[in-house]
Amino acid sequence: MKKILVLAVLTVLGFTNANAQKIKFGAKLGINISNITGDNTSSLEPVSAFNFGLVTEIPIAKKFSFQPELMLSGQGYSFKGSDGNIVGLNYLNVPLMAKYYVTKGLSLEAGPQIGYLLSAKNESTNVKDTFKKVDLAANLGIGYKLENGLNFGARYNFGLSNINNLDNSSNKNRNEVFQISVGYFFF
Repeated sequence: MKKILVLAVLTVLGFTNANAQKIKFGAKLGINISNITGDNTSSLEPVSAFNFGLVTEIPIAKKFSFQPELMLSGQGYSFKGSDGNIVGLNYLNVPLMAKYYVTKGLSLEAGPQIGYLLSAKNESTNVKDTFKKVDLAANLGIGYKLENGLNFGARYNFGLSNINNLDNSSNKNRNEVFQISVGYFFF
């Protein structure tokens, strides 16, 4: 797992492309609205949390770019009818996004994501052992980038892997996250 994270960081830093003059480096932050889907989730409700991290945009062709990211993402869910009973899941996510520019500034995005569970808490109780450490997902999104480097995005992240790690449970649950973000490419 550590080798995957090191490779992802190197990719985000742009070591995979010799044409460094066109590569853009930046940061972004935003809001997540997340929940889990799957077996026995009808009593769960979405929660809001944060996302922030580093992005790199590597042009491939006139209308295509590759955008690897290294993001901290707050996710989780709450129980219906409970007052503040929230399960907070914090992930280090590595989205690997392909971007297609429909027109100048406006892009469609799609790509896989690997996430590593950093922490999981139910109020003040550590529940990390009840969730799997690795989460695989797919992302679909839309973005708009201004010429000054400011950019905006909306993305839907749907989990592909079961995150449930409870013993003697056959329940299969996946993360589901809607993200809105604002970012800036520094250079």
